[in-house]
Amino acid sequence: MARMSLKADASRYFLGYIWWVLEPLLYVAVFYVVFELILQNRQENFLVFLMVGKLAFIWFSKSINQASRSIVVAQGLIAKIDIPKVLFPLATIHEGLYKQASVFVLLFIVLWMNGFAVNASWLWLPPLMLVSYLMIVAASLIGAFLVCLAFDFSMFISLGMIFLMFTSGVFWDVRSLTDPAMIQTVLTLNPLAFVLDAYRQVLMYGMAPAVGHLMLIGVGSVAVILAMLRVMQRRGQFLALKAITA
Repeated sequence: MARMSLKADASRYFLGYIWWVLEPLLYVAVFYVVFELILQNRQENFLVFLMVGKLAFIWFSKSINQASRSIVVAQGLIAKIDIPKVLFPLATIHEGLYKQASVFVLLFIVLWMNGFAVNASWLWLPPLMLVSYLMIVAASLIGAFLVCLAFDFSMFISLGMIFLMFTSGVFWDVRSLTDPAMIQTVLTLNPLAFVLDAYRQVLMYGMAPAVGHLMLIGVGSVAVILAMLRVMQRRGQFLALKAITA
């Protein structure tokens, strides 16, 4: 389903698959112009700093926004065939995963061009990406269930992503806060802020993330995923009815 959707999406545009990397780059360019050229940001290596945070955030936010609506959007198919409803958000998530792979390749090239050499800390990238993926799946399944209950939740999810963009250190450094207690509070209460900071620690500063915290987020995400899979399986007919009448 994900591969078919990718082909269909690429066929709609003249630039086709180039949009996989061009779209996130344009987002980065907008923020770079605002914060670096207009507001004169003093963050060292701000372009790389911004790219690491923004590209990881786009993967998270776009996947959740689209996956949350996936069951309702597929109401025509759901009305004709009995299919596990969880397949729709999962297919959307994997569509975003394939796109993000090309985006990460571009990011690694930019890092190399700016003098950030590959080092031992990069070995933490696979577990960090895995935790990012698990967070996306967990949040997407919750979002898909809520949007089936009431489509209004899609608006709250979109607004929530905007809130997270400004509070998770996408274009500012969480560790630049003057109060050390506040830094720990943000990193503890906001898993996305921790993950974005971890990407920067690994890719830019050659440091390993807090392993215990990373494992806690991963285990918590798996627990949510298992719970939501069970709920969506048991309430499949209810979700189908809500999606069809949405």
